[in-house]
This record gives sequence, structure tokens and C-alpha cells, in this order.
Amino acid sequence: MEMSLLILAAVFGAVVGSFLNVVILRLPKEDASIVFPASHCPQCLQPLNWYENIPLLSYLALRGKCRTCKVAISWQYPLVELSMAVLSAFLYHRLGLGFELFFYFAFFAALLVIIFIDIHHQIIPDCISLPGILIGFAGSFFNGLVTWQQSALGLLLGGGLLYAVAYTYYAVTKREGMGGGDIKLLAMIGAFLGWQSLLYVVFSSSLAGALVGVVVMFKQGKKGQTRIPYGPFLALSAMSYLLFQQQIDYLWRLYLSASGL
Repeated sequence: MEMSLLILAAVFGAVVGSFLNVVILRLPKEDASIVFPASHCPQCLQPLNWYENIPLLSYLALRGKCRTCKVAISWQYPLVELSMAVLSAFLYHRLGLGFELFFYFAFFAALLVIIFIDIHHQIIPDCISLPGILIGFAGSFFNGLVTWQQSALGLLLGGGLLYAVAYTYYAVTKREGMGGGDIKLLAMIGAFLGWQSLLYVVFSSSLAGALVGVVVMFKQGKKGQTRIPYGPFLALSAMSYLLFQQQIDYLWRLYLSASGL
């Protein structure tokens, strides 16, 4: 029974991931609807049949090419579907059936959309982060993992912390190093995960972002002018915190004990 529910969670995640691909593609475009028109090839605009729209399987059956124009289908489509399937299965394993599962499933879906939109366009849509802040706080009244006090403090500290960092960076360098979208995203993360998640999220995302930034900087040869989106690192850190919170807390206590604190 448990394995059946785990598989069902993964299949449901893949189906939602297929819809998230539409959101990722259309949301950044002005006046574009995420509902109409129906799914179609972005190259030849040929509408897709139902059997061409089965998550993961259709991509494999079509060998990664449009059936009509034979243009290669972006690897992003199966990647998003697979990612949401795996995340959904992990969430079920971590939380079981209940309000928290569906609450954080929606949170992870929003983060996955933010990751790919920020990578492609270096923007984090307000239509995701701002409602996300309100939903995260409202859900805390029914959430067994985070209290409303932790959520409220998380969204205030999350937004305020990155705002302070961004303001300080601009004051010192006279250049913008962090956008308002990142600030709103961390406020959203704080609302869903509580203030206690912020130290890990900010530290791990900054470390990962710095390491990737150094690699990209040397690869592109742009030195200090290299710009990479910070949103994906924040989102991935938030996901890892929820899924591996016990292990993270254990390592933190181990560090404090080794440091004599």
C-alpha cells in the first residue's frame, strides 16, 4: 500500500510537472494565457495529441523531437516533469498524507517554476512570490510543521534580511547585486518554512551561488561583471531544508558541540 501511494505521488507530480512547463514557458510573456491555446509545438505551432502529452513517456517515444516538424524538444520538458515527480515522492515519504503534503507540494511547484524562469529571464514573477507570501502565512494556521508566529517572523526577517544585504551592497559598490524578486522570494520561503529555516537557506544558497559564480566567471572571462540568478539557489536551499531538516539540524548540533558552543 505504501509503495503504491509513493508511485501515485510520483505520477501525480509528473502530471503537474507537465503543466508547470506551460507556466514556465508562457508566464514571462505579456498577455499570454497559461490555459489557452492548448499545448502545441513552440516551433511549428502544431497542436499536440493526447498521446504526445504524456509526461516523460511521450518525450521518450518521440525520441526528443516534434512528430510534425522534427525539431528537437528542449530537455527542460522532461527534466521539469521528472523533477516534480521525484519531489512529490520525497514529500510524500517525508510528510505522509495530510494538509502538509498538499501545502508543500504547491510550495515546491511554485519554486520549480521560479527556478527555470529565473534561469532563462533573470526575473522572479511577483504573481508567484507575493501570493506565495500570503498563502504561506495563511497556511501556517493549519500547518503542523510551522506555527503562525514562526511564519510571520520568517516572512518579516526573510524580506528584511535580503533587503539589508542588497542595500549594503549597493551603498558600497553603487551597483545592484540583488533584485527585489530575491527579497520577495526569501520572504515567501520564510512564510512557508518559518524563521528557523533562514540561516540555513541564506548560508547554503550564498555558498552554492558563490561557487557556481566563480566557475562561470572563469569560464566566461568577465571577472566581476558576471551575473547569475540567485533565485534558483534560494529555491533549492528551501527544498533541501524541508526534505532534510532532521539531518541538517543534526549536523548543526554536531558542529556546535565540536566548537564547544
